[in-house]
Amino acid sequence: MTLVRGAWKLLVGVKDALVLLFMLLFFGLIYAALSVRPNVASVGSGALLLQLKGSIVEQPQSVSPSSLIGAAAGPREFRLRDLVHAIDTAATDDRIKAVVLDLDGFTGGGQVALTDVGEALDKVRAAKKPVLAFATGYQDSSYLLAAHASQIWLDPMGLALFAGPGGSRIYYKGLIDKLGVNAHVYRVGKYKSFVEPYTRTDQSPEAKAENEALLKILWEGWTTNVQRARPTAKIAAYVADPVAATTSGDLAQSALAAGIVDKLGDRASFTRAVAAIVGTGKKNMNFARVDLPAWIAANPQKTGDGSIAVVTVAGNIVDGDASAGSAGGDTIAKLIDQALAADRFKAIVLRVDSPGGSALASDRIRSALIPAKARGIPIIVSMGNVAASGGYWVTTIADKVFAEPMTITGSIGVFGIIPTFEGVLAKVGLTTDGVKTTPLTGQPDILGGTNPAFDTIIQRSIESTYGRFITLVSAARHLPPARVNEIAQGRVWDGGTARQINLIDAFGGIDDAIAEAARRAKLDPAAAHAIWLEKPLTFTETLAQAYRGNDDDTSQPTDLLSTMARQRMAALTGAITDARALATGATIQVRCLECPTVAAPASQPRLIDLIMTWITT
Repeated sequence: MTLVRGAWKLLVGVKDALVLLFMLLFFGLIYAALSVRPNVASVGSGALLLQLKGSIVEQPQSVSPSSLIGAAAGPREFRLRDLVHAIDTAATDDRIKAVVLDLDGFTGGGQVALTDVGEALDKVRAAKKPVLAFATGYQDSSYLLAAHASQIWLDPMGLALFAGPGGSRIYYKGLIDKLGVNAHVYRVGKYKSFVEPYTRTDQSPEAKAENEALLKILWEGWTTNVQRARPTAKIAAYVADPVAATTSGDLAQSALAAGIVDKLGDRASFTRAVAAIVGTGKKNMNFARVDLPAWIAANPQKTGDGSIAVVTVAGNIVDGDASAGSAGGDTIAKLIDQALAADRFKAIVLRVDSPGGSALASDRIRSALIPAKARGIPIIVSMGNVAASGGYWVTTIADKVFAEPMTITGSIGVFGIIPTFEGVLAKVGLTTDGVKTTPLTGQPDILGGTNPAFDTIIQRSIESTYGRFITLVSAARHLPPARVNEIAQGRVWDGGTARQINLIDAFGGIDDAIAEAARRAKLDPAAAHAIWLEKPLTFTETLAQAYRGNDDDTSQPTDLLSTMARQRMAALTGAITDARALATGATIQVRCLECPTVAAPASQPRLIDLIMTWITT
C-alpha cells in the first residue's frame, strides 16, 4: 500500500505540474500576442519601412502553432494586397515622408506581384516622396523592386547578379530504376511535362522548346520593366557579359559604374542618409520610421457596402479542407456556399494564383459557382502570377477573365501517376501472390504491380477528364473543341499570348476585376468595395501569427549569396516534396510544372526525411 500511495502522489504531482505548465504557457502566449500586436495609436511619422525578409505572395500560409514552441516557422510571407495598399496610402499620407526598401533576405515573388508593387512605388515617387532601397546584394526579384526606387544603395562589399529565369531541375528516372520502383504514368497532352522526371532522365524536346519560349517572354518582361524604371542603367550589357562588366574585381564598383546602383555605403551610412530626410527616430531607431505591420493595421482597406465577394484560389489545389496558402477544394466551396446563403453579395470575383493540382478539387471549386451563375450573379476572374492547369479549370465558369501580360496560364492537360514497388521487393527476395475474383481484384497493386486492365481503365479516365477539360474551355471561350485541343496539350502560355489565342479576355489586375464586377452588377463603383472571403484562423493560428508579427528572423544570413543558396536548396526540397505529393496525393491531376512557386514551403523538412517518405510510401 505504501508503494501504491507513493505512485499515486507521484501521478498527482505530475498532473499538477502539467496543469501549471499549461496555464503558464497559455497566459504567456496571450501576453506575447497582445504585446506584439501593432499599436495603431502609436503610429507616428517618418519613413515607411518595408523590411521584406521573405517573399510576396497572394495568400500567406497560416503560421503553424508549433512555431510557438520553438519549431522553425519558415520564411516570412507578405500578402500582396496588404503591401500594395500600404504603399498606396503612404503616397498620400503626410505622416510618411519617404519609403524605405530593406531588401536583404528578400526571396522574391511572382513577376506579376512584383510589377504591382513596383507600380505602387511609382505612385510614391509621383507624390514627390523619395523611395530609398538598400541591400548587400541584388538579384532578379529584389532589383525588380529596387529599380522603382529614386535612390538605390549597395553595400561596398556587395554585388549585383542577374541570372534570368530558368535553371536545372531533378529527374528521378535513374534513381527509381536503381531502386526498382515502377512509375506508372497516364497522361494526355504532349506538353504535359510534369511527369517527365519519372519517365526520363532529361527534358523532352517539346518541353524544352516550350520552356525556352515561355522563359524568353518572362525575361523580356523583366528587362523591359527594369529599363523603363531605370533608363540610364546599362542593364543589357551587364547581363549579357557579367564577366566583362566586373573586370575590375570590385563588384560593388562595377554595379555603380554600370548605373545599376546610385550609391555605395554600409547600412549605417544608409540610415544616416534616411535620417537626414525624415528625421531622427526615437530610442534605438536611427531614423524616424513607421513599421509595415503597424501601418497596415492603422490603414485598413475599405469594405464599402460589401456587395462584392472576393474568393482566393492560391497555392496547390488539393482535395478536402486546407489552411491558407493551399487551395482546399472543400474549403473554398464552403466559402462560396456561405456567400450564396448569405444572399448579400451581388457579384463574385475569383482571384486565382495557382499552378493547379487535383482535378477533382478543381472541379469542386468550379461546381460551387454554378448556383451563382444560375442566379445571374456576375463572376469575374482575376489571374495573378499563375493560373494554369487546375488554376485555369476553375476560371471556365467566369463571365470575364482578367490577367496580366506576364501571367502564366493555360497548361490544359491531365496526368496521373501511380508508383508500384514490385521491383524493390524483388531486390530483397520478396514476391507477391494471391487469389483474384475479377480482373481488377487488388488493383492498383502497389506491391505486385498494376495489370493491363487497370492501366487501360485509368488511361481512359485520364482521357475522359481531358475531354471534360476541353469541353469546359470550349464552352467558356466560345471556341471549337478542335481549336481548344490544338492550343491545349498541356502547353503553358504567357498572358500576352493567352489573350491573342482567346484564353483570357483582357489585361488588368484585381482592381479592374472588381470594377468590372460592380459594373455588371449595376453597382456604384465608388461604393462597391469588396470583401475577401477566407477561412478564419483558429485560436492557436491567430496567436502564432500575432507572435510572429514582429519576429525579425535574424537567425538566417541575409547576404545575397546565402539567400540565393537557400532558394536553390528550397527548390531541391520542393522537388522532393512534389515527388511525395504525387506518390500520396490525388491520382488524376491537372497541374503545371513550368509554373514556378514563389517561395519555399513554410516549414522545410529534412531532405533525407522526404526521400525516405517517398521511397516507403
